[in-house]
Amino acid sequence: MSNPRPAPAANAPSKRPGGGPGGRYLRPVEKPKNAKAAVRRLFTFFKGQWRQLVLTMLLNIGTAAAVVAVPLLSGKAIDALEFGSGVSLEMIRSIVLLLALVYAGDAFSRFAQEWIVASISQRTVKLLRKALFDKLQKLPVRFFDAYPHGELMSRMSNDTDNIAGILGTALTQMMGIVFTLSGTLVMMLVLSPVMTFFSLVSLPLVFLLTKTIAANTRRLYKKQQEALGRLNACVEENITGIQVVKAYSHEKYAIEELAEINEELRKVGTQAQIWSGYIMPIMNVIKNLSFAIVAGAGSVLAVNGLITIGTISIFINYSRQFGRPLNDLANMYNSLQSALSSAERVFEVLDSEEERPDPAGAVELQSVRGEVRFENVSFHYVPDVPVLQNVSFTVPPGDVIALVGPTGAGKTTIVNLLARFYDVTGGKIFIDGHNIEDYTRDSLRRAFGIVPQDTYLFTGTIRENLKYGRADATEEEITAAAKASGAHDFITRFPDGYDTMLMESGRNLSEGQRQLLAIARAALMEPDILILDEATSSVDTRTELRIQEAFMKLMKGRTSFMIAHRLSTIVGADTIMLVRGGKVAESGSHEEMMARGGMYKTMFDMQANGIPIE
Repeated sequence: MSNPRPAPAANAPSKRPGGGPGGRYLRPVEKPKNAKAAVRRLFTFFKGQWRQLVLTMLLNIGTAAAVVAVPLLSGKAIDALEFGSGVSLEMIRSIVLLLALVYAGDAFSRFAQEWIVASISQRTVKLLRKALFDKLQKLPVRFFDAYPHGELMSRMSNDTDNIAGILGTALTQMMGIVFTLSGTLVMMLVLSPVMTFFSLVSLPLVFLLTKTIAANTRRLYKKQQEALGRLNACVEENITGIQVVKAYSHEKYAIEELAEINEELRKVGTQAQIWSGYIMPIMNVIKNLSFAIVAGAGSVLAVNGLITIGTISIFINYSRQFGRPLNDLANMYNSLQSALSSAERVFEVLDSEEERPDPAGAVELQSVRGEVRFENVSFHYVPDVPVLQNVSFTVPPGDVIALVGPTGAGKTTIVNLLARFYDVTGGKIFIDGHNIEDYTRDSLRRAFGIVPQDTYLFTGTIRENLKYGRADATEEEITAAAKASGAHDFITRFPDGYDTMLMESGRNLSEGQRQLLAIARAALMEPDILILDEATSSVDTRTELRIQEAFMKLMKGRTSFMIAHRLSTIVGADTIMLVRGGKVAESGSHEEMMARGGMYKTMFDMQANGIPIE
């Protein structure tokens, strides 16, 4: 791209000396969002699974009933000893049988819950991943300019995996906590309201503890996930650009950058673990305090004949069970906070503004003649920093337009606006006399064949990459397009020919070969309007001449835009436009521009004498 793209926090410092492609703007840490809202929104992804949720709830009720029944039966067994009157063996046998049945039912219920909840959580996260990926397809190019790719991949993989890891556990445990606490409280009140009071006297301490630690832990886990996203972005960037890193002996700076982010992640992770680690020790102290209170109060009541020894045993067990769900909550609290932070990061992407929808009544672009008109077009990536200023020109159908000028002048921006990768800030763009915003985006972009400056090929065969924009292409059409671009010769030299597998970004090909394939891919589209953005920048002179010949055939009868730094490649263009400072400074044929003696002539003469221009 010819112009700098905005980062989310434009005032944040670059982490790599000199900025450049490696320097990223780091977003400031945001305040945590509402946890309840995140939970409610997660539940919207349970659509179609309510039967399984209801079944899980019923199984949870069965488990809670077993948890409540075991202390009660144990207490009854103690009372069955009938101190001073002998032992009721018949009652003990009945209680033991009931306990066995309760334990068996509890085991079955827990197993079934794990089975069902694992299915629910994985389906839910599948829907979440699909929603996130679908959203990414609908977001404008501007969004991807503002986020490091590693950061987005972290949200797509790490954050969704984090949610999946805790969702099933949280689902069963939260239900279990509600039903167990409710059942236990009811039984305690039935047996002895007085003992219930002493059993619950420590609860305010538990709530105070949870509230105090929650605020700090949640904030720290949010920071931890953000630091992890930056770490992933750093690793992805350096691995992808490893050749550039080594070429510029930048290993030291790359290591220092990663070490800085890694240290930040260590610090915030340590703080989060310390704060969350406070819960269990303090909970154990409160639990032991509760046992002491229950035992002391129960002894006094038993001595006075108000309750039995078995009842004291029941309340001690109930007190432990009352604390156990809270302990379970404390144990999963770390993961729960991390998962909610991950959910917020995913929802942040899902809430991002999509490309403006096609207006009501938008029409399909069909039977393209190829007339293009810019009318006072202005554009900026960053507010108050104009890239194009009141650019106006008209391209007759079938003409070849060459855009030349210094780096950053706005050449690539012009063709990006034409294909509506961005929308104009001011003015209008017309194709065949109609505002391009009146056409549907899909039909508009199908009219273009684009060979971008940065060639990208996908993992798959050469054939699959060539057919990327036209899945119904025949073998003859694929071969013809490859021959037209000059790619056929090197393709057939591979043992598998067109079935040769390409690695990510076509890393097992040379830069020139990748560019030839990109040209063939565009040719196969048989576009109405052709855009060539530095399409021959990475090929040798001999290959360039072959490509130029292929281009002349390809561009015949088509409106074509060529962006070039090698001015010798565009001398045959119908019109050459020199873009400078966001404006069209000069325009005309090569002969006219040379005769005018302006900046174009100066640039052409410099290149002809081997002097590079920027």
